[in-house]
Amino acid sequence: MSPAAPLADRDVLDLEAVTVRRGTSVLLDAVDLQVGSGQRWVVLGPNGAGKSTLVGVAAARLFPTTGTVGILGERLGRVDVFELRPRIGLASTTLAGQVPGHERVLDVVVTAAYGVTGRWRERYEDADVDRARHLLDLLGVGALGTRAFGTLSDGERKRTQIARALMTDPELLLLDEPAGGLDLGGREDLLRRLTALAADADAPTSVMVTHHVEEIPVGTTHALLLREGRVVAAGEAPKVLSSKRLSETFGLSLRLERRGDRFSARAV
Repeated sequence: MSPAAPLADRDVLDLEAVTVRRGTSVLLDAVDLQVGSGQRWVVLGPNGAGKSTLVGVAAARLFPTTGTVGILGERLGRVDVFELRPRIGLASTTLAGQVPGHERVLDVVVTAAYGVTGRWRERYEDADVDRARHLLDLLGVGALGTRAFGTLSDGERKRTQIARALMTDPELLLLDEPAGGLDLGGREDLLRRLTALAADADAPTSVMVTHHVEEIPVGTTHALLLREGRVVAAGEAPKVLSSKRLSETFGLSLRLERRGDRFSARAV
């Protein structure tokens, strides 16, 4: 048997004809997606497009009905997901809902080392606690370490989730609507921090889900457009992000504008 190729030479995420059905509903319809090492992807689409379902599959938390899923060189269905998941950083509303409201912010982050959402009897090294504090500082919420997670604002919770997602030094980072619900100042501050993360050569390959082109961080390299579970377009961001394709994705005549490295869109 020949040795496996280094991860840098393979796709970090490789979806082939992935379909997810729930009853009579098709949440993803024969989706193909290849995410290479070091790439920064954004996934855009309206409500019900299948974006969060895609994240669930990519996070090894949801199995497809049909199709094949490769994650970090492993085949979903042939690998122990409990060994695979610590290699994937995930920040999502669903995961945040599993965190006990009384849990300290610092513990929300540090417990990612064991893949749990509430601290119990497990023990952590000083290095783990120091890393959790550093990540909270990096996301601008270092002063909230002793606060209860349930007392945080939406923006503070989202930053805490991203810090948690980075805790295990993941090889793949998945962010499901990290700027959703934030006010303008909160959104811009978070995007500034995500831009800095994207510029870090040691940062993990990332896939970020959003509804809005205004939330696309600078440094995004690739884009996937989804509508009704199907791929409208996928590839390098400058080629995929256009008024025509955005209009097709959202079912509305839209004009996409770019100023510098940021995007905005409005109805025509």
